[in-house]
Amino acid sequence: MHPNALLDLATDLVRAILKFDAPADSVVSAFFRQHRQLGPRERHTLAETAYAVVRQRLLLQHFAQSGSGALERRLAILGWQGSDSFLRSALGPHEQQWLSEVKAIDPASLPEKLRHNLPDWIATPLKATLGEEFWPLVDSLNQPAPLDLRVNLLKSRREAVVEALQQEGIEAQPTPHSPWGLRIAGKPALNKLDVFTRGEVEVQDEGSQLLALLTEPRRGEMVVDFCAGAGGKTLALGAAMRNTGRLYAFDVSGHRLDNLKPRLARSGLSNVYPAQIAHERDERIKRLAGKIDRVLVDAPCSGLGTLRRNPDLKWRQSPKAVEELVGKQLAILQSAARLLKPGGRLVYATCSVLAEENERIAEQFTSEAGRDYTPVPVAGILEHAKVEAPELLVQGDHLRLWPHRHATDGFFAAVWERR
Repeated sequence: MHPNALLDLATDLVRAILKFDAPADSVVSAFFRQHRQLGPRERHTLAETAYAVVRQRLLLQHFAQSGSGALERRLAILGWQGSDSFLRSALGPHEQQWLSEVKAIDPASLPEKLRHNLPDWIATPLKATLGEEFWPLVDSLNQPAPLDLRVNLLKSRREAVVEALQQEGIEAQPTPHSPWGLRIAGKPALNKLDVFTRGEVEVQDEGSQLLALLTEPRRGEMVVDFCAGAGGKTLALGAAMRNTGRLYAFDVSGHRLDNLKPRLARSGLSNVYPAQIAHERDERIKRLAGKIDRVLVDAPCSGLGTLRRNPDLKWRQSPKAVEELVGKQLAILQSAARLLKPGGRLVYATCSVLAEENERIAEQFTSEAGRDYTPVPVAGILEHAKVEAPELLVQGDHLRLWPHRHATDGFFAAVWERR
């Protein structure tokens, strides 16, 4: 494709994403469906350019003020993730000079807000929580996430999958903590590989794998994945149960559960029972009250731990939205807790980095639940589940994962046992 045409498309895609009226990944997917003539390299350049603009929106908008022409074109030029020579051939002399002048500016000389590219309501609590680690977190959030896989131990072994991927020219390394995980650099087309189509691997962040390991389901138990979504953790739980017992995958979204069906078919699991529920007090839940051995509640949250993958979330979320989520999170956790039998385990998790969605929910639940639910330190559970170096994953009694520390998404988890 001619450089001018590709830059024009990048401009159109940036314009569409910056409306923030839909998740960026769905905007990108819809854009590519409209432009089916694009090759893999062109799609990669367009998508990564658009994500770079979203990640560094405040900084690039500041730089763009000095240019001329459409704002979205200037942003696409500044965020360009393709070949530099290819881009320059699409620019006129004035644009080339402007770009050179912008690149000569030292970002360290700019105000903090332009360097961290976060709304104040997110940056302020993170600074208070992390102190000097705030800037390493910022740096990590501005990098694309690696690709993590979970090996389906019902069908293969981690070593065998590594060898199969090597034969396809893909280097995979064991994840540092999860005994099920592999990490891959880049974004190869996995869905065409035999190891994927045979159900030997699933794409799943190492942090998400650790939530399933923390739940630690056993053979023959009754287990509930309370907010199952597309079922990544459901599949991990089912495999850990060795395809025995009964595993309920509940979610209020039938559409999300539909996405579980092809994954479930590949997995070889027959112990999973997906069910759409109306709300956390649904009749299905009432009928199971007091009968369940393990409940995992990966609650709806702001998703701010996934900014490497979903950088638009920091612009689409708001303090009011988080406040509404907090009320929903506590209600869901309280309802899910009623499912447990005495001696049962409850795991509450989010992919948020904000304390109000994490530690404060756990504290409030413990306070209101009284003596019926006893907090359980996660360190011992992780060690028993054969997680490597569990002490690096723990903050107090809780699991706390950070992109800059652990190369995972940001995750939190707390655990209780019912008396």
